[in-house]
Amino acid sequence: MRNRFMLAGLAAGISLLTLGAAQAVEIEYWQYAYDTRVTAMDQLIANFEAANPDITVKQTTFPYDDYQTRVIAAKAAGQGPDVLQLFYGWLDKFQSGGVLQPLSTTAFPHDQIEADFFPIVTAMKRGDDYYGLPTAVRSLALFYNKKLFEEAGLDPANPPQTLDELVAAAVATAKHDDAGNLISEGITLDMAGQDHQWWREVLTRQFGGVPYSDDYRTVTYGEKGGTEALKFYTDLQTEQKVGQAGFMDEGQAAFRGGMAAMTIDGTFRLGSFRTIDQFEWGVTELPANADGLRSNYASYFANGIGSSAQGEELAAAEKFLAYVSSPEAMQIWLEVVGELPARKAAALTDTNLADPVLAPFLKALDYAQTTQFVDEAGQRQVAIDMANRVLLEGQSPADSVAEAAAAEQAIIDDATK
Repeated sequence: MRNRFMLAGLAAGISLLTLGAAQAVEIEYWQYAYDTRVTAMDQLIANFEAANPDITVKQTTFPYDDYQTRVIAAKAAGQGPDVLQLFYGWLDKFQSGGVLQPLSTTAFPHDQIEADFFPIVTAMKRGDDYYGLPTAVRSLALFYNKKLFEEAGLDPANPPQTLDELVAAAVATAKHDDAGNLISEGITLDMAGQDHQWWREVLTRQFGGVPYSDDYRTVTYGEKGGTEALKFYTDLQTEQKVGQAGFMDEGQAAFRGGMAAMTIDGTFRLGSFRTIDQFEWGVTELPANADGLRSNYASYFANGIGSSAQGEELAAAEKFLAYVSSPEAMQIWLEVVGELPARKAAALTDTNLADPVLAPFLKALDYAQTTQFVDEAGQRQVAIDMANRVLLEGQSPADSVAEAAAAEQAIIDDATK
């Protein structure tokens, strides 16, 4: 039987949790396969097991594209992990599918969660219950290749700060062959990556609109802002010819390979970009519009407790979740993965705010939006299809946005009826 335990302070992490029975317990942790995230979790598990020799944590990973399917299938088979990672935008799907159980308010008091974590943590709350806690949070920034900037006569110490400057820098750095074919991008175009977030929560607002109603249940980008935002985005390929959808398959691959001067991506790329030899890159806040308006998109992967965890496994799972959402774990995650700590005190340190790479991401948290997805994959696909209709089929931005708005509204209505 499970012994009762108390958490005197969530910030104290594992040190204040006690597990009574001196009996070995094994729990299973699932996340999707991404090298730096797996490495960081291996380190966290080793630390946790050293401090808790009566608990063993087995990490299992799956390819990103298969991850949600494997989780849902495991639940249907009456199996599944004790602790699992999930994107905040998957919560409705996992919660309605019975994959998760609510976090105990004894182990994870709500007032401490809301005092210690950045406000976007509330995206993991449904009704009166939290279903997970993040180790790290993510925002977007503009990455730029210093060497390509210098070759184009641009000053790497002064990266683009406005959309007009972004276009000018992309024009200056893009390279074409004698036939006019793009051979090195000024800026990547990858709606399947982070560009759908840039278009939705940043460009739409910078062009005078809002993407959704306040409760994220009504699509509004078709009314104002969305068409202008999509035209700006697709013009980078069709008019300025500084980027190309599908160039080297992924935007981050082109940037990593030195074949793109700029890319918009998240903090989760820091760990992998830092491993590239002889590659000098910088980071700056996403460009503002002509009026100085900035916007950003903040997100996170959370860790929740599987619905099948009971008894001693549940107690061990709660203890493990408390550790991986502790300040100690967040610092390790920052160093290995590059994502920002989800606790305000752990993130907003003088050292982090003075760091030229971390500071742009931290500043963005002050004005970032967090899209309340009902079907993250489906809503992302709507944006991908919207851009492709313009870039591949020649549809007008206005008509494509109208089609996208109707399709996304149908997804939202179906999920919330």
